[in-house]
Amino acid sequence: MAPLIELRKASAGYAGRAVLHDIDLTINAGECVAVMGRSGAGKSTLLHLLHGRLADRVALIPQAAALVKTLSVFHNVYMGRLDRHPTWYNLRTLAFPARREVAEITDVLDLVGLADKLFERAGTLSGGQQQRTSVARALYNGRPIVIGDEPVSALDRVQGAEILSKLCARHDTAILAMHDIPLALAHTDRVVVIEEGRIVLDAPSRMIAAADLVPYYGG
Repeated sequence: MAPLIELRKASAGYAGRAVLHDIDLTINAGECVAVMGRSGAGKSTLLHLLHGRLADRVALIPQAAALVKTLSVFHNVYMGRLDRHPTWYNLRTLAFPARREVAEITDVLDLVGLADKLFERAGTLSGGQQQRTSVARALYNGRPIVIGDEPVSALDRVQGAEILSKLCARHDTAILAMHDIPLALAHTDRVVVIEEGRIVLDAPSRMIAAADLVPYYGG
């Protein structure tokens, strides 16, 4: 079976500044991959690069929840499928949501424990609730690959474990930047560590101990 995506000697950066250097990375369909490393190592840049290659198949969870805070939780989740409908339908849904969409989004919000917040304004939610709304939007999107930039960073470890399990179970492939070592080892099947823009570790989670990852988070 052909790899889902294959990078060879790939480099990337912003505003003329190189962030990633000579990246060799192959990801196969069916993998749940944790991308790890300290802040500024290049994790977000790598996710951006992968998203650019796979965009039409990806449900994206950005690092900031990226919600429209003046709109309801319902409408923020509905945005996961904006491109599936004509403009007139999306505008009508803004004012008069169809019963089918309300039922579907309620079911998705139930997966992340927010069904009771359906028509509350997103801006009134706590940080963790906003992050779960962003996850719900990706789940509602329904595309086979999820790319998430710290998708559980605002959640406690129990909530984070529940969300990670759902993301990996409901998508064919998951690529998730993470900083929580125990969560990553318990809920993904592969860990890729970035250090100063280069991949310095790429191994199955079952072959890695927490102590192997701690040095990459030191001062």
